[in-house]
Amino acid sequence: QVQLVESGGGLVQPGGSLRLSCAASGIALDSYAMVGWYRQPPGKQRELVARIFRGGYTNYADSVKGRFTISRDNAKNTVYLQMNSLKLEDTAVYYCNTGGCSGYWGQGTQVTVSS
Repeated sequence: QVQLVESGGGLVQPGGSLRLSCAASGIALDSYAMVGWYRQPPGKQRELVARIFRGGYTNYADSVKGRFTISRDNAKNTVYLQMNSLKLEDTAVYYCNTGGCSGYWGQGTQVTVSS
């Protein structure tokens, strides 16, 4: 059974940091061309945050460039999202995905940025 399990979310003050993890089982993440982090803010549509490709290339949404870093540990079959300088507008449920929109999704982890 394929599972993507996100963790590391929580409540943080503006300017704070969190590191999200996406641990996979049943699949090898490095066998997929891309693994991505998406988020869905309250009342809004899901949006792309960051992606990492098999060769290590990464790209980011403009809103998080310079603040977030996506990385992977193939030995642990895990992808991370380091989030620094968090803003109120980063509040959302964060999901990891591989295999594209019709591929595999995790259950999400809540990130709340609030003072």
